[in-house]
Amino acid sequence: MDHFAALGLPAFDKIPPLEARRLYRETRGALRPPAPSLLAVRDLAADPGSASGVSRRSAESGPRQVPLRLYRPADGVLPALIYLHGGGWVVGDLETHDVVCRQIAAQSGAIVIAVDYRLAPEHRFPAAVDDAWSATTWIAAHASELGIDAARIAIGGDSAGGGLAAAVTLMARDAGAPRLAYQVLVYPVMDLRAESESYTTFADGYMLTRSAMKWYIAQYAPDEKTWRDWRGSPLLAASVDGVPPALILAAQCDPLVSEGAQYARRLEQAGIAAEYVAFEGMIHGFLTMGGRIDAAQRAVATISTSLRRTLTPA
Repeated sequence: MDHFAALGLPAFDKIPPLEARRLYRETRGALRPPAPSLLAVRDLAADPGSASGVSRRSAESGPRQVPLRLYRPADGVLPALIYLHGGGWVVGDLETHDVVCRQIAAQSGAIVIAVDYRLAPEHRFPAAVDDAWSATTWIAAHASELGIDAARIAIGGDSAGGGLAAAVTLMARDAGAPRLAYQVLVYPVMDLRAESESYTTFADGYMLTRSAMKWYIAQYAPDEKTWRDWRGSPLLAASVDGVPPALILAAQCDPLVSEGAQYARRLEQAGIAAEYVAFEGMIHGFLTMGGRIDAAQRAVATISTSLRRTLTPA
């Protein structure tokens, strides 16, 4: 927090979204740890409108294509984690979460595929969740071409991406496919109404503020009628029966901490295995700050260990 205060940055909710994206990319880059080496990293495009198989990402990609980045730690058929970055549906991209994805791939032994979903306010709800769903179904359908074991695909994300990941598990349950094996939700946005207890307890003074979250929500879902739609607010789903087991990580000093805890309880009440880990003293967004914050390294290790344990064949 001292580091960010010294930068004298404007509040993201006080500047245009394009400027917020630039500042987010630049400031988070300075906090990243060194990027671990991997066997291969390549950009792809998921094209739900084509059955032609795996394609390289290109400038000619049609509007239905969703840019992806695949991180492969080793040869062979491997399990996979589909990863959805955070940033309040407004900021964040493949670059801001590149090192985190590399870390998880290197430590878990799983392929990680990052999804570059459309951002608000240019593309409002449900564009991001639609892209997350399209990418997930495409990856599962092309698992063999990507060197992925289709029976061992997990999905995860942080902040807005965590909420998107939770929504996709509910969509997959309702559709009957793909059969996702695990979900990793890092300080997820689970309720667009933004009324939980922690929104009051940590309203100001801990980087992410209540007013900033309300601004992000207004960019993504300006129509309050949509806030109760479970695709944007997975915590409000009528039932969570049938979703995969979960790892939910939380930051103690975060307006969103109550939502993660509430979702963990809902899963447990439905008989779904849910491991909940709250990192004491941490603020929202700490996962990408591993160059400065030791807890970020521990969080990555927790994610990687859980993936390795859950996705290793019996």
